[in-house]
Amino acid sequence: MQLGAQSYTIREFTQNEADFARSMKKVADIGYTTIQLSAVGDLKPSFMKQACDDNNLKIVLTHTNPDRMLKDPEGVIEDHNILGCQYIGIGMMPERYRSPEAVAGFADEFLRAAELFHKAGKKMMYHHHAMEWERVTPDKTMLDVILEKMPQEVLGITLDTYWVQAAGADVCDTIQALKDRIPCVHLKDMAIKGFEQRMAVVGEGNLPFNKILNLLKAQGTTKYLLVEQDNSYGEDPFACLKRSYEFLKGEGYQ
Repeated sequence: MQLGAQSYTIREFTQNEADFARSMKKVADIGYTTIQLSAVGDLKPSFMKQACDDNNLKIVLTHTNPDRMLKDPEGVIEDHNILGCQYIGIGMMPERYRSPEAVAGFADEFLRAAELFHKAGKKMMYHHHAMEWERVTPDKTMLDVILEKMPQEVLGITLDTYWVQAAGADVCDTIQALKDRIPCVHLKDMAIKGFEQRMAVVGEGNLPFNKILNLLKAQGTTKYLLVEQDNSYGEDPFACLKRSYEFLKGEGYQ
């Protein structure tokens, strides 16, 4: 498994060409070898590819506008060809589908784009939050509906360790249940401050990362481990990425 960073962590520093290039150098200098592009500015794919190549960073996943996937799937494919990126990610389900009554419509509407991506040698990746564990029936969640309606060969899941925990699900059980769907995993820790759940540097929260990492390694179906911290709570996000990297390097991942 290759270790990378999720650029959402440093989104404030990737909104123009100069900042993006500086940020990719900082990420590479920490030691990361792969990158997910998410919440970056309106930058040309060719520029981002060159900036990442200049720093020996492989672009492995994106978060792409879901509505563009529906309206211009061919353009999305071409952009990802330029980026050299196989995995085309949805960062969050569009608001119109975020209920037990509407979630099936998401799967119905996005299946065609997912099939086109598959034919082009790409794969649609769905990044979940906690809401997907809301029950549609007593024995079925919103996530179950998506998985049932969109075949494994056309839809992968970007598993996010923090959001599984926030949903009240067991992270390791979920990893096992989704083992053939998770080529990309977001590593994000959860800490507690008073009664508040907080996103944390990997290894500085309460998630059992030794168990999580050993399980992912044993299953052998995950290619990319991507560190993400949506909120750094006033700390320098690059410093947070560095501490996460140092923890994971100590666990044998680089």
